Amino acid sequence: MNDESTDLRETVRQRYAAAAVKVTEGGTACCGPQPVEVDENFGSALYATDERDTLPAEAVAASLGCGNPTTVAELREGERVLDLGSGGGIDVLLSARRVGPTGKAYGLDMTEEMLALALSNAQRAGAANVEFLKGTIEAIPLPANTIDVVISNCVINLSVDKPAVFAETFRVLRPGGRIGVSDVVADDALAPEQRAERGDYVGCIAGALSFTEYRTGLEAAGFTDVEITPTHQVADGMHSALVRAVKPSGTDGTSGATAAACGCRS
Repeated sequence: MNDESTDLRETVRQRYAAAAVKVTEGGTACCGPQPVEVDENFGSALYATDERDTLPAEAVAASLGCGNPTTVAELREGERVLDLGSGGGIDVLLSARRVGPTGKAYGLDMTEEMLALALSNAQRAGAANVEFLKGTIEAIPLPANTIDVVISNCVINLSVDKPAVFAETFRVLRPGGRIGVSDVVADDALAPEQRAERGDYVGCIAGALSFTEYRTGLEAAGFTDVEITPTHQVADGMHSALVRAVKPSGTDGTSGATAAACGCRS
């Protein structure tokens, strides 16, 4: 990566590390952990009350996503799920419940503080079918063709190398596997500079792809049946969206096209 990309990744890491520390320190206070403040478009309020009530308060408080990918992923008993940028573990724990004891939910995060919080939350929840991995979403530390479903919650847009994320996601999915992602997506009419004016990387906005760029990037990686459905506006011309796509049956772990061909902007 160049210096600018390294700086952006470090900015994101510091933001999420600080959020994890805030939740952890809040959990030792008299009143328990308080949600990390973002706004009404992000965070635990986007989950149903009955889902939040089944999880440790620390997992709910650490939620910084823009949706609920576990609802769009249609998880099934016995499946293996990977959450890209798992944070405090809210989506991993919800996924673990949905896939049951015969399935498994992995969480991948680059922030040590978030990983520590997620491990603690898994212990509080008594979740035996979860595993948290340290690493980046551009280089997933799992073998090819081993995951049934990849989910993510407002994290892919923060990546400094989105073609690599799409290629790696395609690689680890088994043939016939699928993605169910919540992410921030920009109107096609907005230039990158206009997106940057509406927020920054740690606000889940400046790094967002447009609808066309997102679709092109997934298709270049080899995905089919791409659906991108906006759910609510998070800024002028910027939307939280549900993204679905499928890795075709009969394909191996190799991306269907070179990352450079996708035309995505990082």
